[in-house]
Amino acid sequence: MALTGRAGLVAVAGIVVVLFAPRPGAALAGVCLLLAAAIVVDLLFAGAVRPLRFHRSGDTLVRLGQRATVELIVENPGGRRVRGVLRDAWQPSAGATPRVTELDVPRGERRRIVLTLEPTRRGDRSSTGVTVRSLGPLGLAARQGDHQAPWTVRVLPPFLSRKHLPSRLARLRELDGQHPALVRGQGTEFDSLREYVVGDDVRSIDWRATARRHDVVVRTWRPERDRRVLIVLDTGRTSAGRVGDAPVPMAGAWATGGGLLVRPEPRPTPGWPRLDWSMDAALLLAALAARAGDQVDFLAHDRAVRAWVSGASRTELLSSLVNVMAPIEAELVEADSQGMVAAILSRAKRRCLVVLLTDLNSAALDEGLMPVLPQLSSRHLVLVAGVSDPRVAAMASRRGSAEEVYDAAAAEHTQLERRRITAKLRRHGVEVVDAPPEDIAPALADAYLALKAAGRL
Repeated sequence: MALTGRAGLVAVAGIVVVLFAPRPGAALAGVCLLLAAAIVVDLLFAGAVRPLRFHRSGDTLVRLGQRATVELIVENPGGRRVRGVLRDAWQPSAGATPRVTELDVPRGERRRIVLTLEPTRRGDRSSTGVTVRSLGPLGLAARQGDHQAPWTVRVLPPFLSRKHLPSRLARLRELDGQHPALVRGQGTEFDSLREYVVGDDVRSIDWRATARRHDVVVRTWRPERDRRVLIVLDTGRTSAGRVGDAPVPMAGAWATGGGLLVRPEPRPTPGWPRLDWSMDAALLLAALAARAGDQVDFLAHDRAVRAWVSGASRTELLSSLVNVMAPIEAELVEADSQGMVAAILSRAKRRCLVVLLTDLNSAALDEGLMPVLPQLSSRHLVLVAGVSDPRVAAMASRRGSAEEVYDAAAAEHTQLERRRITAKLRRHGVEVVDAPPEDIAPALADAYLALKAAGRL
């Protein structure tokens, strides 16, 4: 049962009557009895909410920044009309509207309610329940009941770095020899022979072909295909830090490309966690490597394996990755680097490119990854990518006050430690990409292409 604001107004009016009545005691008793009787009448003639039945339909997948639509069908098998309000409760980050809907369902009929979701976070967003308040004819009291109408919408990563894919694919075509301007490079797979031109590497000269043709001939190469790329996502505590601005796409008209929805006009929102920026970079790298003909696997790990994708075809790879990435959240625990390396070695038997997306935090890496890094780098080509915080660089450039000077000193120390750990990783034969949030995805793709061009894959 629930009382409405109208019941409160009636009670206030009754108080006024009692104040001016010659016999206040009797008047108070009469007002209370009349109000109680009216409430009982309302409850007796209000439609029952317990027999109501609910059915859902609509979207189950949506990209972050896109709108989803969920329909709720309310069926009234009871004997009275149900007139009142309905509240379909969702998690706040689901962005569900409207929050409260007027409801009027005659007996034996059904009504459809359309709910719009604009999620603000990745992951599974679920309805926590439906509450119906059925008003009586006088509007003083209502029957109220809670119902379960489960529905879950999975919010996928938006893959905003997809805008960088066409330019990187053009460079990949150059490396593969599919572009008219074939570039010189030290690949590992023979492509063709051509005449020597000034600037060619003399090591590419094919002496037998030169002797046959009586002209200097060089070999051209293309990077090998069907290599394996293992993308490892560190989901430990350092991945929870928020950096930069999150350019979440605005809801509205979306363009379709390659099965993925993107919108070119972003809007700035509070910073993403490093984990989300790393996911965006991983998706661009996976799309590029798949187009290059490489086999791409994915591992998410902190103190245990959080996700594993292996053997996905080129057409299914991105769909599989965004689905498995969606519910992953940063765990506020220190990542187990030894366990992570063991998981990598157990899954990657042949030599491959291991791309580790983590934070280049000197303390965490010195104590965690560095002691076990030789086990990994001796068997695989390792590339470590980290998202830097642009606010640190901004702090380092300020000198306007004493407080800013102290902040700048702290920022300079942080940057120095980051450069130290980067140099230490490179001494172990590890490639390193350190870039701000908006640049980490294209920088990682460029590093992959550079390794392709150098014939190291």
